[in-house]
Amino acid sequence: MVGLLADGLIGQTIAAVIGTVAFSVLFGVPRHFYGYCGMIGGIGWIVYACLEPWTGVQMASYFATVMVIVLSRICAVRERCPATIFLVSGIFPLVPGAGIYWTSYYIVTNELSLALDSGFTAMKVAVAIVLGIVSVFEIPQKWFSVVKTNEKKAKKREQ
Repeated sequence: MVGLLADGLIGQTIAAVIGTVAFSVLFGVPRHFYGYCGMIGGIGWIVYACLEPWTGVQMASYFATVMVIVLSRICAVRERCPATIFLVSGIFPLVPGAGIYWTSYYIVTNELSLALDSGFTAMKVAVAIVLGIVSVFEIPQKWFSVVKTNEKKAKKREQ
Protein backbone atom coordinates (compact mmCIF):
# COMPACT_ATOMS: atom_id res chain seq x y z
CA MET A 1 0.00 0.00 0.00
CA VAL A 2 2.78 2.45 0.93
CA GLY A 3 4.66 1.58 -2.27
CA LEU A 4 1.61 2.31 -4.40
CA LEU A 5 1.05 5.60 -2.60
CA ALA A 6 4.68 6.57 -3.04
CA ASP A 7 4.66 5.65 -6.74
CA GLY A 8 1.47 7.63 -7.28
CA LEU A 9 2.82 10.64 -5.40
CA ILE A 10 6.11 10.53 -7.30
CA GLY A 11 4.29 10.40 -10.64
CA GLN A 12 1.93 13.18 -9.63
CA THR A 13 4.82 15.32 -8.45
CA ILE A 14 6.71 14.79 -11.70
CA ALA A 15 3.57 15.75 -13.62
CA ALA A 16 3.17 18.86 -11.44
CA VAL A 17 6.79 19.87 -12.05
CA ILE A 18 6.48 19.36 -15.82
CA GLY A 19 3.15 21.20 -15.92
CA THR A 20 4.57 24.07 -13.90
CA VAL A 21 7.61 24.42 -16.13
CA ALA A 22 5.43 24.21 -19.25
CA PHE A 23 3.21 26.97 -17.89
CA SER A 24 6.36 28.97 -17.07
CA VAL A 25 7.33 28.77 -20.73
CA LEU A 26 3.88 29.98 -21.79
CA PHE A 27 3.89 32.70 -19.13
CA GLY A 28 7.22 34.04 -20.45
CA VAL A 29 9.36 33.31 -17.40
CA PRO A 30 13.09 33.72 -18.10
CA ARG A 31 14.78 30.38 -18.75
CA HIS A 32 17.07 30.41 -15.74
CA PHE A 33 14.03 30.46 -13.41
CA TYR A 34 12.42 27.25 -14.78
CA GLY A 35 14.07 25.10 -12.11
CA TYR A 36 12.77 27.29 -9.30
CA CYS A 37 9.27 27.34 -10.79
CA GLY A 38 9.21 23.56 -11.22
CA MET A 39 10.49 23.00 -7.70
CA ILE A 40 7.88 25.35 -6.22
CA GLY A 41 5.03 23.75 -8.17
CA GLY A 42 6.20 20.25 -7.22
CA ILE A 43 6.55 21.05 -3.53
CA GLY A 44 3.14 22.73 -3.53
CA TRP A 45 1.62 19.62 -5.05
CA ILE A 46 3.34 17.34 -2.52
CA VAL A 47 1.91 19.42 0.34
CA TYR A 48 -1.55 19.28 -1.26
CA ALA A 49 -1.45 15.53 -1.97
CA CYS A 50 -0.20 14.67 1.52
CA LEU A 51 -2.78 16.83 3.34
CA GLU A 52 -5.85 16.26 1.17
CA PRO A 53 -6.85 12.82 2.55
CA TRP A 54 -6.86 14.14 6.12
CA THR A 55 -7.91 17.76 5.87
CA GLY A 56 -10.06 17.92 2.75
CA VAL A 57 -9.57 19.73 -0.54
CA GLN A 58 -10.01 23.27 0.77
CA MET A 59 -7.58 23.10 3.68
CA ALA A 60 -5.02 21.19 1.62
CA SER A 61 -5.27 23.88 -1.07
CA TYR A 62 -4.81 26.61 1.54
CA PHE A 63 -1.68 25.08 3.10
CA ALA A 64 -0.20 24.17 -0.29
CA THR A 65 -0.78 27.77 -1.44
CA VAL A 66 0.93 29.08 1.69
CA MET A 67 3.94 26.87 0.92
CA VAL A 68 4.02 28.02 -2.72
CA ILE A 69 3.88 31.70 -1.76
CA VAL A 70 6.52 31.38 0.97
CA LEU A 71 8.87 29.63 -1.46
CA SER A 72 8.06 32.21 -4.16
CA ARG A 73 8.94 35.08 -1.87
CA ILE A 74 12.17 33.40 -0.74
CA CYS A 75 13.20 32.76 -4.36
CA ALA A 76 12.27 36.33 -5.29
CA VAL A 77 14.55 37.72 -2.59
CA ARG A 78 17.32 35.29 -3.48
CA GLU A 79 17.16 36.07 -7.21
CA ARG A 80 16.20 39.76 -6.85
CA CYS A 81 13.13 39.56 -9.06
CA PRO A 82 9.36 39.87 -8.58
CA ALA A 83 7.65 37.09 -6.64
CA THR A 84 4.96 36.99 -9.33
CA ILE A 85 7.34 35.07 -11.60
CA PHE A 86 7.33 32.14 -9.21
CA LEU A 87 3.85 32.62 -7.76
CA VAL A 88 1.83 32.42 -10.96
CA SER A 89 3.71 29.41 -12.25
CA GLY A 90 3.88 27.61 -8.91
CA ILE A 91 0.18 27.98 -8.15
CA PHE A 92 -0.79 26.40 -11.48
CA PRO A 93 -1.12 22.78 -10.22
CA LEU A 94 -3.44 23.89 -7.41
CA VAL A 95 -5.99 25.77 -9.53
CA PRO A 96 -9.34 23.90 -9.52
CA GLY A 97 -9.59 23.57 -13.30
CA ALA A 98 -11.18 20.12 -13.20
CA GLY A 99 -13.86 21.38 -10.81
CA ILE A 100 -14.70 24.24 -13.14
CA TYR A 101 -14.76 21.87 -16.12
CA TRP A 102 -17.12 19.43 -14.37
CA THR A 103 -19.36 22.28 -13.27
CA SER A 104 -19.70 23.41 -16.89
CA TYR A 105 -20.22 19.84 -18.06
CA TYR A 106 -22.98 19.19 -15.52
CA ILE A 107 -24.72 22.43 -16.45
CA VAL A 108 -24.71 21.49 -20.14
CA THR A 109 -25.99 17.98 -19.39
CA ASN A 110 -28.70 19.40 -17.10
CA GLU A 111 -27.33 17.72 -13.95
CA LEU A 112 -27.87 20.83 -11.88
CA SER A 113 -27.39 19.28 -8.43
CA LEU A 114 -24.00 17.87 -9.48
CA ALA A 115 -23.14 21.21 -11.08
CA LEU A 116 -23.97 23.03 -7.87
CA ASP A 117 -21.91 20.60 -5.79
CA SER A 118 -18.80 20.69 -8.01
CA GLY A 119 -19.10 24.44 -8.56
CA PHE A 120 -19.37 25.15 -4.85
CA THR A 121 -16.32 22.96 -4.16
CA ALA A 122 -14.33 24.71 -6.90
CA MET A 123 -15.33 28.08 -5.45
CA LYS A 124 -14.22 27.07 -1.95
CA VAL A 125 -10.85 25.92 -3.33
CA ALA A 126 -10.44 29.23 -5.19
CA VAL A 127 -11.22 31.16 -2.00
CA ALA A 128 -8.72 29.02 -0.07
CA ILE A 129 -6.05 29.84 -2.65
CA VAL A 130 -6.80 33.56 -2.40
CA LEU A 131 -6.68 33.44 1.40
CA GLY A 132 -3.35 31.61 1.27
CA ILE A 133 -1.89 34.24 -1.04
CA VAL A 134 -3.18 37.14 1.06
CA SER A 135 -2.06 35.68 4.38
CA VAL A 136 1.54 35.20 3.21
CA PHE A 137 1.75 38.56 1.45
CA GLU A 138 0.86 40.21 4.75
CA ILE A 139 4.18 39.01 6.18
CA PRO A 140 6.78 41.80 5.92
CA GLN A 141 9.33 41.44 3.12
CA LYS A 142 12.26 41.74 5.53
CA TRP A 143 11.37 38.33 7.01
CA PHE A 144 12.17 36.77 3.65
CA SER A 145 15.39 38.74 3.39
CA VAL A 146 16.82 36.71 6.28
CA VAL A 147 17.91 34.07 3.78
CA LYS A 148 19.97 36.62 1.86
CA THR A 149 21.33 38.17 5.07
CA ASN A 150 22.54 34.82 6.38
CA GLU A 151 24.34 34.16 3.09
CA LYS A 152 26.12 37.55 3.33
CA LYS A 153 27.20 36.83 6.91
CA ALA A 154 28.59 33.44 5.87
CA LYS A 155 30.60 35.02 3.03
CA LYS A 156 32.06 37.62 5.42
CA ARG A 157 33.17 34.87 7.81
CA GLU A 158 34.93 33.03 4.97
CA GLN A 159 36.98 36.10 4.08
